[in-house]
Amino acid sequence: MTQALRYLFVVAGAICSILLFLLASASDNSGFFDRYYSWLLAMNATVAFALLALVAVSLFRLYSRYKSGKFGSRLMTRLVMLFAAIGVLPGLVIFLVSVQFVSHSIESWFNVRVEEALEAGLDLGRSALDASLTELRANAERTADELAAQPFYAAPAELARFVKTHPRVQSAIIVDGDGGLIVSAMGERRINLSADLPTAAMLAKAQSDPPYAVPEGGSELRDETANTTGPQMPDPNNALRLRVLLPIPDASTGTRFAPRYLQVIQAASPRLAADGETLRTAYSEYKERFVARVGLRRMYIETLTLTLLLAVFGAIAAAFLIANDLAQPLLLLAEGTRAVAEGDLSPRPIVASSDELGTLTQSFNTMTRQLSEARTAVERNRLALQNAKAHLESVLANMSAGVMVLDAEFRLVTCNDSVERILQKTGVSLVGKPLAEVDGMHEFAGAVTAAFSAQSAQSAAGRNAQRLHWQRQLEISRPGGGPDENALILLTRGSRLPQEGGGGYIVVFDDITDVISAQRSIAWGEVARRLAHEIKNPLTPIQLSAERLQMKLEDKLDKKDVELLNKSTSTIVNQVSAMKRMVDDFRDYARTPPAQLLPLDLNALVEEILHLYVGDEGNDIIHAHLAPFLPMVMGDETQMRQVIHNLLQNAQDALADMPNQPHAPRIDVVTEAIHYQSADGGTRIAVRLSIADNGPGFAPKILARAFEPYVTSKARGTGLGLAMVKKIIDEHGGRIDIQNHADGSGASVLILLLKLAPVQLA
Repeated sequence: MTQALRYLFVVAGAICSILLFLLASASDNSGFFDRYYSWLLAMNATVAFALLALVAVSLFRLYSRYKSGKFGSRLMTRLVMLFAAIGVLPGLVIFLVSVQFVSHSIESWFNVRVEEALEAGLDLGRSALDASLTELRANAERTADELAAQPFYAAPAELARFVKTHPRVQSAIIVDGDGGLIVSAMGERRINLSADLPTAAMLAKAQSDPPYAVPEGGSELRDETANTTGPQMPDPNNALRLRVLLPIPDASTGTRFAPRYLQVIQAASPRLAADGETLRTAYSEYKERFVARVGLRRMYIETLTLTLLLAVFGAIAAAFLIANDLAQPLLLLAEGTRAVAEGDLSPRPIVASSDELGTLTQSFNTMTRQLSEARTAVERNRLALQNAKAHLESVLANMSAGVMVLDAEFRLVTCNDSVERILQKTGVSLVGKPLAEVDGMHEFAGAVTAAFSAQSAQSAAGRNAQRLHWQRQLEISRPGGGPDENALILLTRGSRLPQEGGGGYIVVFDDITDVISAQRSIAWGEVARRLAHEIKNPLTPIQLSAERLQMKLEDKLDKKDVELLNKSTSTIVNQVSAMKRMVDDFRDYARTPPAQLLPLDLNALVEEILHLYVGDEGNDIIHAHLAPFLPMVMGDETQMRQVIHNLLQNAQDALADMPNQPHAPRIDVVTEAIHYQSADGGTRIAVRLSIADNGPGFAPKILARAFEPYVTSKARGTGLGLAMVKKIIDEHGGRIDIQNHADGSGASVLILLLKLAPVQLA
């Protein structure tokens, strides 16, 4: 690339020298200059742009090397600036002096007041022309007055006399109001009268004061009356003459607005025409020389400019070439250093010289060889460590438990993805911060710190010194949850890291909230079975005994005692019935039969159930929104009926708890088909059933554990309704979710049924 730029600079300099020689030659040959000036200017501009492009490329390369901090770029920059200054500054001084000299010299050559003299001559010509016009108009007015006083037949003689009296008059004619010829008289030189007839504009001007009187022909030394702004030189092929057109007064009225007009055309003075031609020739030659003066000055300035550009570009080119020759050995070493920094330890080319640069290159190659041997050993160790680290990271990434590594001040060093999932915190935002200072982690940090402190105290007292770790079950608030929300239960283990590795702690924990919830469900199932077995047996004898006492003693007691007996017996019977219902609920929860999944029309089932609640008279509370053409699902009709009944009863109970609500009570039952993204990336269809009310909604504490047995806010509820609903939906392979409305106006229960019935082809 450098060699190519060298050749390009040489070629460009040669071309520019040839063009400068042609421009210098053109200054002595104005004809050659006029013919080829535009071509020379375009070629010089092209060469200038080419040189500028070459210099710009070199400067850009140097700037890139300087910006990247390559070794040797600073030296090359200093050399380029030095040689460029040596070439540019003297050339610039010479250029400025030459431009001033050329400009003032050419201006001094043409500093003659020729233009003022020409203007004065033109003014004299106009004055003479105006005097001739004034004289001709006065003669024409006298003749018009005489014609007005004589009869019409005497007009030819009068015109002939007028033409004979004035030898320079070419013609004298009388025309009517439309410009038609009436009488004419011509001088010695015959002219075409039809071409000299006045126009309508002339006739209109003749009626004004003063009448129409203008010079015609040639260049005409016109003044402001001819609507021109500068001197017009006479044309030798068209002689200068004067035209006067005025109306002939009517003898009967004495006015000047008559239908007859007198037109007189007189040739200008030969002396005046000759002087006008002389002025025209002198003015034309002056303009030519004036234009040549501007072009000559511009040509000299352009020649000097191109010479300056050649000097500047030559200096910059020489600076690049010399700097490259001087810095080339250093740049080779810089390239070797860069290659070593990038990991290339291959030998560099050796500079064939006996000076310090040659010795430096040899020492550099020896160093790179030793570095290559050391790098090979380091690479083997690095690969072994990388494999071990990758294995450990893979194990930690696939663990369901969260793993935290803390330093001695309990600042998080690293963690796996499960920490983010369990604690709902971004691991990157936690790294480097003490756990106690992270928002929402104070309770967890305090429990971990207390556990390690207790372990340290036991080790110092000599108890359990052989144990290197601790294990505890921690209950902390859910991140981002309210104070009434269900706690997060973590099974946590902690251990100290060896002091040889820098010390610190490692904490491993797992979310066992769902496990505890499942254990509670299993325990409640066992409790339900035992209660159903132990409690139901004595209930019937108790109820029968109470009824028998009422029957035996009712006739033997007075009225007051009978009322007391009836009230007590009714209380016993009602409470026994309530206990039977509770036992039946426990039994149903514990012994729910397996679901028999068959094709089920969910809309038909909902309409059937709602008919029981709405009736024939209608119901203003329950509103159904059933999607048309809803796909059939796989479900157990009996169990799904139980689910819908349970949810509708819960919604009605919620509305009953708000008797004085500000808006009308409302229950919405909605079915719809939705599309969702499956695990394999495809799009599938599911059926969603939602039952919403505008009651008080779920309490935060109930919302977190709504599907656990015996969790209820009702005074007489068993807390098994939603638990049984979730159990049925789980057996149907569906999903259930409850949520309070964002505006606080009630709650919704959403059931998603994923198993659709096969499509039956007709």
